[in-house]
Amino acid sequence: MQRRSQQIELNPSNKQSTLMSKHAGYARVAYNFAVSSFKAGLDNDEWRTYVDIKREFNAVKYDKFQWCSELSQNASKNAIHNLGDAVTRWKKGQNSFPVYKKRSDRISYQADNGTGTVEVHKNRINLPKIGWVRMREALRYKGTISKVVVSKRNNRWFVSILIDCDISNFNYQPAVLDDKEPMGIDVGINTLATCSNGDTYANPRPLKRFERKLARANRALSRKIKGSQNWHKAKAILSGVHYRIACIREDAHHQASIRIIRKASAIGIETLNISGLLKNRKLAKALSDSAFSGFLTLLKYKADRRGIPITEADQFFASSKTCSSCGHKKADLTLSDRRYHCSECGLDIDRDLNAAINLCPV
Repeated sequence: MQRRSQQIELNPSNKQSTLMSKHAGYARVAYNFAVSSFKAGLDNDEWRTYVDIKREFNAVKYDKFQWCSELSQNASKNAIHNLGDAVTRWKKGQNSFPVYKKRSDRISYQADNGTGTVEVHKNRINLPKIGWVRMREALRYKGTISKVVVSKRNNRWFVSILIDCDISNFNYQPAVLDDKEPMGIDVGINTLATCSNGDTYANPRPLKRFERKLARANRALSRKIKGSQNWHKAKAILSGVHYRIACIREDAHHQASIRIIRKASAIGIETLNISGLLKNRKLAKALSDSAFSGFLTLLKYKADRRGIPITEADQFFASSKTCSSCGHKKADLTLSDRRYHCSECGLDIDRDLNAAINLCPV
């Protein structure tokens, strides 16, 4: 048994959308109550667990928040559990001390109670206190639903479903495939991925494409009075531009990664120091726009699911400066040199293709 998750866009009615917003607000209120209670306990030299805080919240919730009676109590219960997890990570030094959530933060709540209260049937999902909500696509996995999180992004509702499923009978590969072969992959700014077999995948650079539109949306928002109706409208427009940029980038990464996986029997990639690369102010924006880390993460987990080994080259391996034919290292190669000319064997080859061949696992 392994866990698989899938995020699906919802198509709720106006009434259902309002109810989901209320549940997300209820989760935020419960979380902030838990933060206050935990901080008050620390001030009194008392360590309050999430069980103690949940008991305290249940005792006063119908008096302090009368409107919560019409909502599912899973939202508040899971929000307090989330605080318990945050405190545990804080104790281990994995994150900072939990802070209060604001209305402008991510809108989400966990809908299930861990006992199978959420039901999925074809293109519909049954959420507690909301009812059957239409989904844009069907759930691709079969198994026991262990967690359901409803969230809102750019005025669109999504549901993330975590499933305990048996993947032993899954067949990820399509019926018709090209001959599989070991493949080295070099990532770059102009071309997202260059493979050792000669395949290249374009980098859409969506931030560069929408930079002027993004600047105009930011200026329009800055001219509005914060909190006014026009401010909220301008903020929604800015959010929409950011959402479109993220979707274009994510789609390109998914398309490239799955096509590479379908052709590779083994994969070799370079080890990138992303934080170090971002310190270069001339390349930082282009590197952030390309999001190499996200692309390589997709490539790794998809390869792992299909049993394809991935070899990561040493961080200081000069894949671009080393000749893929004779192994001669060209020390004076600059970023402006887009073709590799070997002075020893006379090889003339595209710079990125030469690096990809050097990264190809033997």
